[in-house]
Amino acid sequence: MVYSARELAVKVLHAVETNEAYANIAVDRIMEKYRPEGPERALLTELCYGTLRRLNTIDWVLGKYVKKPLNKQNTWVRNILRTAVYQITYLERIPEAAACDEAVKLGKKYAPRQAGFINAVLRRFIREKEKLAFPELNENPVEHIALTYSHPAWLIELWLNELGIEKTILACKADNLPPGTTIRTNLLQTSREDLLKSLQNEEGLSAAPTRYAPEGITVQGFQNLSSLKTFQDGFFFVQDESSMLAAHALKPAQGAFVLDACGAPGGKATHLAELMGDTGRIIVADTHANRLRLVDDNRRRLGLKSIQTLRCDARKLWERFAGVADCVLVDAPCSGLGVLRRKPDIKWRKQPEDIPRMAVLQREILQSAAACVREEGVLVYSTCTLSDRENLSQISDFTAQNTDFILENLCPFLPPELDIDGTMGKGYLQLMPYQGMDGFFIARLRRKGFQRPHANNYN
Repeated sequence: MVYSARELAVKVLHAVETNEAYANIAVDRIMEKYRPEGPERALLTELCYGTLRRLNTIDWVLGKYVKKPLNKQNTWVRNILRTAVYQITYLERIPEAAACDEAVKLGKKYAPRQAGFINAVLRRFIREKEKLAFPELNENPVEHIALTYSHPAWLIELWLNELGIEKTILACKADNLPPGTTIRTNLLQTSREDLLKSLQNEEGLSAAPTRYAPEGITVQGFQNLSSLKTFQDGFFFVQDESSMLAAHALKPAQGAFVLDACGAPGGKATHLAELMGDTGRIIVADTHANRLRLVDDNRRRLGLKSIQTLRCDARKLWERFAGVADCVLVDAPCSGLGVLRRKPDIKWRKQPEDIPRMAVLQREILQSAAACVREEGVLVYSTCTLSDRENLSQISDFTAQNTDFILENLCPFLPPELDIDGTMGKGYLQLMPYQGMDGFFIARLRRKGFQRPHANNYN
């Protein structure tokens, strides 16, 4: 039986809502099970992620046309209506009547008694949609931005306070754009130039070098990257460009002993190993055995030998490695507000209380990791979020309490054009999604003290 992209999209949204499935996992499962191709595959992706990106705006619209609160409606009906409103509002290439008719057909299949209701709601919306108006920006900036750019009101309020109105709007706009796919060349196996040629000429993809990361390549035109020969041969790792920059900010010397405190599934650790020429020793810590297995899988595929895994709570790393690591990377668990363009469903899962809760965990991990850094050693702290409490305030509090650590100039390690706020010389950088990559925070710190000999064969 052949399922349309619209029906499969409703199935995905139903799974996200009722099973609390993550959208990317639900989409992958539907793709694997039903195997849509060509335009149907593209439309399925667009409907799933587009509807989730615009969810609160769509629900606000539907709230104008239903008497019974939307959250009390049948789940199938709710998501059929949502995908139809998304098509009518945001996809100009799809005729309004077609979107409505297809929604009614789905209603007859999944909620037969409410097919007429679906038809009535959508027909009325089509007639009256030009009359709908959001609150004005100067009268209610939080509600205006939240509805215009579909973000939770609490998050808009947070960003307005921390970023200001211009950056808030730019960040929201960027979150609503489909993200590109970026890969990191394994420079121990090939060059970026040779990989570009292989991807274009042998794999048939559209590929271009990234702007900032010297190993990065943006790719288009694939269905499954893991099926490519270049992937199977270990020539690249799928990683966003902003994430690649964390390894450059740390920049360990060859032969160094490196701790990756929250390292699974191994993206940054494998990058560090490549930058070090696969010399020295890198220990990747994580609390979950299944995630550490992913590190081992990635290490083997990329042909790396300098990486070891350790099942350990990062808050207890100091008990094993106090004062012996040349470099420590803390890519801390965070609220993930910098990756909303990739994971639009988490916009609606996150709550304001998540930020202080994550900040406590980050502080504990940071203190433990810092205790592992030797004198004159380097600590890099990074997150993929846009929240001062998890980023700069976290580092400011840490350096105030740990006076043996100082922020160190990032300018020698990262491209100067990234420094849109002029902070790299102060030792930190907030990357924004409107710079064409995931939102990401990086701070580089050095532990003060006199250089002393140290071994690299720690037990």
